[in-house]
Formats: sequence, structure tokens, C-alpha cells
Amino acid sequence: MFRRAASGARRLNRVSKCVSHQRRAASQLANDPVIVSAVRTPVVSFSGSLSSMTATQLGSVAVKAALEKAQIQNKAEIDEVLLGNVISAGLGQAPARQVSLGAGIPDTVDCTTINKVCASGMKTVTLAAQTIMAGSNKVVVTGGFESMSNVPYYLPKARSGYRYGHGQLIDGLLFDGLWDVYNQHHMGVCGEVCASKYSFTREQQDEYAILSYTRTAQATQARAFQSEICPVSVPSPKKGGKDTLVTEDEEYKKADFDKMKKLSPAFQKQNGTVTAANSSALNDGASALIVMSHAEALRRGLKPLARIIGFADAATAPIDFTIAPSLAIPKAVERAGIRMEEVDFFEINEAFAVVALANGKLMGIDKERLNVNGGAVGIGHPIGSSGARITVTLAHLLQNRNGRYGVAGICNGGGAATAIVLERL
Repeated sequence: MFRRAASGARRLNRVSKCVSHQRRAASQLANDPVIVSAVRTPVVSFSGSLSSMTATQLGSVAVKAALEKAQIQNKAEIDEVLLGNVISAGLGQAPARQVSLGAGIPDTVDCTTINKVCASGMKTVTLAAQTIMAGSNKVVVTGGFESMSNVPYYLPKARSGYRYGHGQLIDGLLFDGLWDVYNQHHMGVCGEVCASKYSFTREQQDEYAILSYTRTAQATQARAFQSEICPVSVPSPKKGGKDTLVTEDEEYKKADFDKMKKLSPAFQKQNGTVTAANSSALNDGASALIVMSHAEALRRGLKPLARIIGFADAATAPIDFTIAPSLAIPKAVERAGIRMEEVDFFEINEAFAVVALANGKLMGIDKERLNVNGGAVGIGHPIGSSGARITVTLAHLLQNRNGRYGVAGICNGGGAATAIVLERL
């Protein structure tokens, strides 16, 4: 009798453990972070068709479009707004808050502006994922925005006064967006260091830039970006004038491949290899993604684009920021529980052509899986938006090409990177 009782107790214990495991699994599934909508504005050229709009206005356009796609009628149900922006000078207090209110989100929803340089937009998505996994949030608005056209100049000594001699205007775009403060040089010099260290020639970088521009043009013509781009209505400067609707990226249209090969190096005059054409340009744009718990998405009857199954950050010396994605991406992939060979598509932000070349080489990624619709060289790089932009593009790419796993990674100034792993749903 005692044996039968003990045997029954063991069976009961096994069943109890099994039920407990199933409950934990169900709970984990419920708290899986998923992307239910992902949009971006067109990425336009410096002083181009969106330059009359502020960064926060562009952000509001993207967030509003993302909310519409996610069918969120009652915006008070949003738990938090996390948005990336790099150069906030001149935008006014709390830029993310401005974007949120401009998109019609109630003033009862808290907002935070994130600045991780070029990785800012992606970092908002991974932070949202963490809050959802922890059970703190169910619905989070994420993304990033930047108007590089409208970054002001600074007059540093104006407050204390100029006693004698010449003053200097500081370009806020260069100073706060593109300058390596640790080594006191333009971040393009880091690109030159990378090209030299990993033996990439000027010709190889130009060839990659041409590929990026060509892929961007082909993707645009094939309407591959149609599902992710939200048009922007630009008010006419004239009273009673007609608004202009901006629907396409602009940067790729400016490519001149014959002129590209004749350009002088931009950052290292002697034996330099990095030029304006094989680097990303200065651009304006915004991106937005709605991240929810899987349970919340199901409750709302929404079909998510993708599940966020892994993410990671990594850091290195500031001068080596260009190869930081090669540290963050394998870390994120390992956390996702998959292998690099299983990844269908990689999006690596092309701050410079050499960034994609070097990281592809270090991780053994072939060009047929890397930035297949073009990257920041061909599309553009509005720095506060770009991390979110490549995440948006990856989510739609997995849907359009029927891929299962995708990885996006972006380096950022100061010597770091953020990476994210998506699984198509």
C-alpha cells in the first residue's frame, strides 16, 4: 500500500511539474514581444523635400501611420512611448513627447527620448521588448526621427560674451552627430581605419556602393518598400497653396556612377578610400513600430509581422565602432537560440560601404543575404531613425520574401552596436 501511495505521489509530482512547465511556457508565449505594425517615412535628401518639416513633425507622421496600421482606436491603451533622436538641439523640450502628442496620443501616456547615436531607434524597440517580457507593458510605441536639414549652428561663447577677436559658429550636425569626440576627428576617419585594417580598397567600396544604390532603385521600382512607407504631406509655403505628397526615397536618384569613381577621398586626403559617394548621406526621415505582447495582439485579433526573439548590445574602442555589429549580432543570434546559417536576411546599417563589407567579412555573411533591397548608402541615413528604419525594412522583407529569421544590426558612435533578431509570424 505504501509503495502504491509513493508511486502515485511520484506520478502526481511529474504531472504537477509538467503542468507547471506548460504554464510557464504559456506565460512566456503570452509575454513574447511582437511587432504588429512597422512604417517609415520616405528617406529624403539633405535640404530636400521634407526640410520644411521639423524632426518631431516627421516623427508624428510615422507614429500616426503605425497606430492606424495597428488599428489602435483607443490611444489611451498605449502603455509607453519610446522614441530615438540624436540631435535634439533646437527641437524644444522632450522631443518624444512632442511626437506623441502630435500623433494624437493622450497626455496621460508617458514618453522617453532615447539617444544611443545611430542605434537610438533600434534601442527603443529592444527596450520595449524588455518591458513586455517583464510584464510591465503590453503596448509600446517605438521608433526614431531626425531632420538633419534643420540641425542648428551653435555659438558657444555667446552666453559669457566675446571679449576680443573672432568668434566661431559650430555646426551642430557635425559636432553632435558625426564627430568622434574621443579621437577628435570625423567618424569617416574611423571608416578609413576600418578599410585599412581589413584591406578593403577604394574600388571594392565603390563597387559595394553601386550595389547599394542599384538594389535600392530596383526595390523601389518593384514596389518592395510600398508596405513600409507612409507618405508625408508637406504643407505649401504659400497661403492657400497645394500640399506636396512625398511618397518615395530620394537619395538613390542622385547617384552618378561615372562621377563616383572620380571623387576625391572625403576624410583622408593622402591614400584615402572613403568618399562622399561610398558613405551614407545626410538625410531626413522617421520610423515607427508598435510592439505588443503576443497575448495582447491575439486579444485584438491582430496578425503580427514578426516576433522579437533576441537582441543584444556590444561595445569596442570608439575608433573601431564600424565593426561593433560583428560583436552584437552573434550575441543576439545566440540569445535567440538559432544559428547564423539559419538567418535568411541580414540588415546592417551602411554608415559607410566599408561597414557592410567589414562586418560581412567578419561574420561570413554573403551578399545575397545582406541588405538585399539596398542600405543606408542607397536609401539614406537619418541618424535617429536608422536603427528603427532597418528593423521596419527587415520585418517587411521577411514577409515579402517568405523568410523565417532576420537579423538587423547597427553601429553607433562611441564604439558600440545594437542588434535584433526577428522571426516572421
